[in-house]
Amino acid sequence: MGRTVAVVGGGYGGAAVAKALDADADAGIEVVLVEPKDAFVHAAGSLRALVQPEWAENIFFPYDRLLARGRVVRGRAAGVDAGGVTLADGRRVEADYVVLATGSDYPFPAKADTDDAADALDQLRAAHKELSGAARVLITGAGPVGLELAGEIAAVWPGKRITVVDPAEEIMPSFTPELRAELHRQLDGLGVELRLGTALADPPPVPAGRADAFTVATTGGGEIGADIWFRCHGVRVNGGFLAGSLTPDAMTRQGQVRVTGTLQVRGYDNLYALGDLTDLAEAKMAGYAMKHAAVVAENVLAQVRGDRPGAVYRPSPVPSILLPLGPGGGVGQFPPESPGAAPALLPASTVAAYKGADLFVGRFAELFGTGTATATATEAGAATEAGTETEAGTA
Repeated sequence: MGRTVAVVGGGYGGAAVAKALDADADAGIEVVLVEPKDAFVHAAGSLRALVQPEWAENIFFPYDRLLARGRVVRGRAAGVDAGGVTLADGRRVEADYVVLATGSDYPFPAKADTDDAADALDQLRAAHKELSGAARVLITGAGPVGLELAGEIAAVWPGKRITVVDPAEEIMPSFTPELRAELHRQLDGLGVELRLGTALADPPPVPAGRADAFTVATTGGGEIGADIWFRCHGVRVNGGFLAGSLTPDAMTRQGQVRVTGTLQVRGYDNLYALGDLTDLAEAKMAGYAMKHAAVVAENVLAQVRGDRPGAVYRPSPVPSILLPLGPGGGVGQFPPESPGAAPALLPASTVAAYKGADLFVGRFAELFGTGTATATATEAGAATEAGTETEAGTA
């Protein structure tokens, strides 16, 4: 068959689809993974890495053992067409099929702003040093990222005063009242102060992640004093390189890619997209991106074998999440087992056992060949099925 598949982006979904296609030796596919970073960064563990720098190396996984037959091309995509991928340095990767999996960017510490793992590790260690000496911590954004960060900080430094600010009137509004009530209960127990329904009148006068005492006014007329702050909102889709590459109908105004139920790019037969880059009406979560990967892999394999792509992805109408609040706390919600039933709520002990204890690091060590065995993309996807929202980690 001798077909080439270029996967653009080696995050959660990209790594998973590349692994799945590469593992099918009978299909005769050459997988080329195009990725600017020198290592996969398990973003769901980045907040733990901030507060526990001795553990931080666990979230970095080199790509050199991901593929058994394919290859990894380190570089940044500058354009895509029906025949392959053009890189920013002018190199060209010819391909019969292209999978777009470039995900999104997010403020540090949830995601680093460097392609070099050593630099990213240095950033985490430097920020830890700044944070360790700060008595008062301000977090802007009470979504999963901000709340998880608050929980990680409180677990390591229970004496710090942590304030989380968000203009929304309620936390996690798309989830059940029972989950929100449990979140409030645990956050109160950790001493985390929620300032909802308000925002900062102006950005703090010091850079995020830098320890320096300051006071900021809020839109409600009050003030907040802190010694360090972190921004936990503001996801940015990495689709800018597609400008001029795809037809206008294939892109939204927000820069996302329109996909069909089979996750093919609208108007294209041999282009696929997954993860944060897509316009799918669901939360942007690592677990969902890996579910997308399974559908894309099945459909590409079908096309390579001369069949029509038949796997269809259907977003769940009920959101799922596993939100740790430190290694021993957190909340979780799964879709109901039967239509019309209430979502399944998970206690802190289950969240800790399933995710909070190691944040799935062991599963990804297996996936990337640094563990004792090699996990399939499906197994790793199951590990993150209700995992960290990619605004807290990544797709």
